[in-house]
Amino acid sequence: MRSRCPVRREPHHDVVMVTGYDEAVAIYNDSERFSSCLSVTGPFPGFPVPLESHGDENISELIEQHRDELPFNDQLPTFDPPKHTDHRALLSRMITPKRLKENEEFIWRIADRQYDVALAADRCEYIEGFANPFAMLVIADLLGVPESDHDEFRAALLQGHTGTIGSSKGDVLAHSPLEYLYGKFTDYITDRRDHPRDDVLTGVASATFPDGSTPEVIDAVRVAANLFAAGQETTVRLLSAAVMMIAEHADLQARLRANRDLIPRFVEECLRYESPVRGDFRLAKEPVDIGGVHIPAGTTVMLVNAAINRDPRKFPAPDDFDVERANARNHVAFGRGAHSCPGAPLARTEAAVSLQRLLDRTSEIWIDEEMHGPPGERRYRYLPTFILRGLTKLHIGFRS
Repeated sequence: MRSRCPVRREPHHDVVMVTGYDEAVAIYNDSERFSSCLSVTGPFPGFPVPLESHGDENISELIEQHRDELPFNDQLPTFDPPKHTDHRALLSRMITPKRLKENEEFIWRIADRQYDVALAADRCEYIEGFANPFAMLVIADLLGVPESDHDEFRAALLQGHTGTIGSSKGDVLAHSPLEYLYGKFTDYITDRRDHPRDDVLTGVASATFPDGSTPEVIDAVRVAANLFAAGQETTVRLLSAAVMMIAEHADLQARLRANRDLIPRFVEECLRYESPVRGDFRLAKEPVDIGGVHIPAGTTVMLVNAAINRDPRKFPAPDDFDVERANARNHVAFGRGAHSCPGAPLARTEAAVSLQRLLDRTSEIWIDEEMHGPPGERRYRYLPTFILRGLTKLHIGFRS
């Protein structure tokens, strides 16, 4: 698609696919002319009213009239300024630099605690054995979920976990597991507002908008729940991709073992090479030209991160995994602009700590051939979604 045009309309759902780096960044940074109202669902639910006849108009008012009819309309990724600006600021007041520092200390402890379980034998399934529970516990700690509730969260959120966000099937365009998180955080925040304590949840409950006003309970709940769900999902995909790369490539593994300073650069190249989020959607509010292509108002645009991060105009030899790649951090795995992932620093820390401790606690890691087949004939399964890129299972063997 990129070789024909980096901004190209596909015939199946009439979506304009953006596969070029410069073109995508321009759209990511343009919240004036592009709405995020369908960022999660894209074309599948359809807009509540026809948009074809509005191609030469500004449809901002039309979007606002029907925004509440769209799936996921109550989540931060679908908000537009100024509402998005206020709720994003609310998140920053919930998660302060002091809290992030405290959470980083917890990350080191929980990594070792979870590796005690995952590395108890000589092989494991890495996603269920380590990545899923680790990511969940890290974000639970960050938001102050009481440790007495951790087992309940594990049972509710990890049993049969397959990652349904980004399925085109109508039956999963619901809020589960967000409904569970909404219920729990409503209880937490209501309780802490009524009975403040010296704990993290009280800080979450007392966070205010930039103008000093106190949000409704549900507004605070939505921000906290969305951070919880999104932060866990994408981190798990990053961790499994990184460990797969290490286990598949002995020479790369040896380099990382010999020089741990390469780990941060390795993480960035993993994010570029195996973007956990395949893409994001926008709706054109008005007619606009991108990359020499005219996009009418009402057009659904997909920013295809997985392709954007392999644009040879930006990343030479893009299909080569290069741990020394100088500009790897220019990837768009965390998006760009107003909606850039607020959990990006946390995800980077989780990945670096997890890989550091995995290498510390093993002398060799390899892919379990009984489960995935021999080299050259590997069998991997990926999540069946158009949004997430991630393995469903990763079986590895190792020596301590």
